[in-house]
Amino acid sequence: MKTVVKELEYEKVLALPKEKPQKPVKPALILRWLMKTLGKGELKAANFKANYIGMEKLGKHEPCLILMNHSCFTDLIIAETVFADRPMNIVCTGDGFVGKNMLMRHLGCIPTNKFVTDFVLVKNMKYAVEKLRTSVLMYPEASYSFDGTATPLPDTLGKCLKLLNVPVIVIRTYGAFAHDPLYNNLQKRKVDISADVKYLLSPEEIAGKTVDELNEILKNEFTFDNWQWQRENKVRITEPFRADFLNRVLYKCTCCGTEGEMLGKGTTLSCGACGAVWNLSEYGTLEQVLPPKTAADNHPLNVPAFDNVPDWFSWQREQVRAEIAAGTYQLDVPVEIYMMVNTKAIYHVGDGRLRHSTAGFVLDGCGGRLHYGQKPRASYSLYSDYYWYEIGDMICIGDMKTLYYCFPKNAGDIAAKARIATEELYRLAALDR
Repeated sequence: MKTVVKELEYEKVLALPKEKPQKPVKPALILRWLMKTLGKGELKAANFKANYIGMEKLGKHEPCLILMNHSCFTDLIIAETVFADRPMNIVCTGDGFVGKNMLMRHLGCIPTNKFVTDFVLVKNMKYAVEKLRTSVLMYPEASYSFDGTATPLPDTLGKCLKLLNVPVIVIRTYGAFAHDPLYNNLQKRKVDISADVKYLLSPEEIAGKTVDELNEILKNEFTFDNWQWQRENKVRITEPFRADFLNRVLYKCTCCGTEGEMLGKGTTLSCGACGAVWNLSEYGTLEQVLPPKTAADNHPLNVPAFDNVPDWFSWQREQVRAEIAAGTYQLDVPVEIYMMVNTKAIYHVGDGRLRHSTAGFVLDGCGGRLHYGQKPRASYSLYSDYYWYEIGDMICIGDMKTLYYCFPKNAGDIAAKARIATEELYRLAALDR
């Protein structure tokens, strides 16, 4: 999927008129039917099945909040199919409205900026359930999973449940990540998909629990490991491209510690610095098939040989945490800068430099005319993405008024590390409050 991109000078982008906030509208019946119809082919090919748990407790015309784990774009097709007879508004990223504002609005979409404090969002969700009498679909993780496990949930989610005061439904998918993982550059695999659709909480149960208790319940619901699911269910992925671009996730070599030299291609992951090679099996396990070039290079970090992606990714998080503790964490890369100030287009304004440290993000560019800083407490995670709208790997920072999309130039794989660091820095900042 692509988006509308225009070249425009930085000052002219700042001078563009801002769009006025609009209330959600009830999704058009014809568009709901069209979404379901267009998705039939993909779900049929994936032998999609839904398992309903306790859903008889939900009234036929009763609005609810639908929370769904986020693996790939197929998630939306699943939700539209499962709730085809129930009008719903969909919380989605604001850049999804670019070039198709009216269409997205009449699909029932509610725009928000990822990982940016958005007080208007809850107001719009409340308007949907109370005035429009529609349900609301929300992906509480906000972004696709990088490593196939759950991403952090906002600590305001429990409070949102209390404000909406409607039943909470959870959709948990199986096979969607294996079918179309974000790192694999939109290359889909032949994997069956299923989903559990569960009535989780009634308004009475929500009222009787504290915000912390609700957050803990949601955390438990959004704890999963798609790679473990694949192994336990013996799901074979035979496509010869299954390891393509896996370096976006596993960016640091466990043998020599080098970052940015990993290469995922075909069915293997290799390190360009020391020569170590791993095979990604049909069942999602990692096996080292070639050691580093010299025995002296073999595991100088005393790191265990990880046989799965999540454990390797967790080790990378530990490494970032150690860098932050030592005060050595630093990202400093040249970037191409794009901006979003309205839904007319994404504007390419020039180049610059993005820095990230324990003090937060700093973006400078456009010949010194652009300067933006963002403290660690600004967000609990980071909107970073792979192959964003088919442009490239991206890191996004900004606020409710302006978003800056930064595309690193010749900087290796840094999107995942920047997200990890953002989450760890926020965690430390929250502890200091």
